[in-house]
Amino acid sequence: MEKKSKEKTRERRQQLLDLINKNPVRLYLGMLCMIIVAATTALMAYLLKPVIDDIFINQDKSMLIKIPFFLFIVFVLRGIATFGSEYLVSYVGESVIRRLRNRLYEHISYLSLSFFHEKKTGVLMSRVTNDVSIIKQMVSSAVINTMRDFFKVLFFIGLILYHVILDNLWDLAFFTFVVLPLAYYPILVFGRLSRKVSTKSQESMAEINTHLHETFSGNKIVKAFSREDYEIERFHIKALNLFKFELKTVMARALMSPVMETLGGIGVALVVWFGGSRVIEGTCSAGTFVSFIAAVLMMYEPVKQLSRLNSIIQQGLAATDRVFDILEKNTDIREVKEPVIIEHGPHSVTFQDVSFSYGEEMVLENINLDVKAGEVVALAGMSGGGKSSLVNLIPRFYDVRSGRLLIDGIDVRDASLASLRDQIAIVTQEPILFNDTVRNNIAYGNPNASEEDIFEAAKAAFAYDFIQGFPKGFDTMIGELGSRLSGGEKQRMCIARAILKNAPILILDEATSSLDAEAEQLVQKALENLMKGRTTFVIAHRLSTIGYADRILVIVDGRIVEEGKHEDLLERKGEYYKLFQMQFENGQGGQKIDN
Repeated sequence: MEKKSKEKTRERRQQLLDLINKNPVRLYLGMLCMIIVAATTALMAYLLKPVIDDIFINQDKSMLIKIPFFLFIVFVLRGIATFGSEYLVSYVGESVIRRLRNRLYEHISYLSLSFFHEKKTGVLMSRVTNDVSIIKQMVSSAVINTMRDFFKVLFFIGLILYHVILDNLWDLAFFTFVVLPLAYYPILVFGRLSRKVSTKSQESMAEINTHLHETFSGNKIVKAFSREDYEIERFHIKALNLFKFELKTVMARALMSPVMETLGGIGVALVVWFGGSRVIEGTCSAGTFVSFIAAVLMMYEPVKQLSRLNSIIQQGLAATDRVFDILEKNTDIREVKEPVIIEHGPHSVTFQDVSFSYGEEMVLENINLDVKAGEVVALAGMSGGGKSSLVNLIPRFYDVRSGRLLIDGIDVRDASLASLRDQIAIVTQEPILFNDTVRNNIAYGNPNASEEDIFEAAKAAFAYDFIQGFPKGFDTMIGELGSRLSGGEKQRMCIARAILKNAPILILDEATSSLDAEAEQLVQKALENLMKGRTTFVIAHRLSTIGYADRILVIVDGRIVEEGKHEDLLERKGEYYKLFQMQFENGQGGQKIDN
């Protein structure tokens, strides 16, 4: 198990590196600039030797002109290289994040409906926004600085070895390469701790995002039940949990510096003591020692930076794991290699011994149903009986567990998903609209529709008049989820959208259940226009509204227990009759049937 986990981690890191390598020219130019920055930084430490020995001690006037000029050139070159490295590598980093965020959103978009039922919306939002931003920080900032500091350390080590070999400073080398590395050990220890805490921190952040999404989108219910204080308290608890995890991350990061400073201070003090002794004894020039100690001290700084960056990298790697957990999810709904294209036109729908379950819970059992092209079939039954599950199988939001579902004799599992769903229009109980113009919402299922077609669809849905009353007519923004519209207006716009799509199969999932009587009457007229000539499945909340159906199916506990027309089913005084009487007693059923 542990071996597989390590292999998966390596694969994920490799995928991230592959994304980085998609901009090789900018990446390698950026690295070249980093090498120049590191080389010129080490060169400045080396130039301290001639500054002290030739200018201050030997008082060589020619060097007084040459060295400052050379230092100026070095600083200019370093400045240009710093700009180049930061811009070029940041460009690569931003490109990586753009590709990763796009890839993540695309992958999530194509996952099956069951995935969205399993995952909280806030958690998914956190993956696309927060986690990818953490990876961005790692790639665009931490990796740049890590590479730059790594090259600096290499050049400083090279300078130190140059002095050790040329000036015989082996005793100082001992303290530099044996004692000082002890100061770097905390990087490993605190890095592991930081990554572990970061994972919990981001999970806590995802919980906050979920809470925000639920309470903001459901603010009407929160206010209606005066639960503001309750939701505020819940938010405070989640914020406190995040605070605790963030504090642990800060503590791990903060402890790293003093531990390194203490251990590093011991090594530097020993280098100064032994080096100072060599200068006093005359076995080492002051310039050589100053250049050597400058290289040691300047090398220590990028190593400290590496220790700080390590925690950012660990957080980024933890975020990478969470993002790839989503990217590695496979959809339950898959196409065959050579799918059948369903042509546009009237379609029959057939269920052959269809059974379906959510996990272990059986929802539909042995459903046999043959719906002819253009036939209107209504589904009735108590909530939880399996009506919505049955119609959700038609567009393959879910797949049957056993049996077959056929469109004109074609198993939907053998059909192209795009061509299958092009044949189906859906109007749900909860109207789903987007924060866009009226025009774009109606044309959502047919973006190439002409303006005249959009107007005709709106008229057929009895939406044209109220749309014309808006400040900008069809160009009016409707707000998030159509928040600026009434329930009836939203539903009629959804019907206009379905009319414009002109799909031969129509699914109406309790499309009028949440409306008042006046709005329902208008919507019902719009639905009649929509159903003309289409194979229609209607899930009805009020049984009195489905008398027009060619057939009514009564579904109880996942089985079809009755089938027939409205009047015939009432005469039988079976399950449908009981449902009708129950609704009459609640004021929904229409005229009571005598016993």
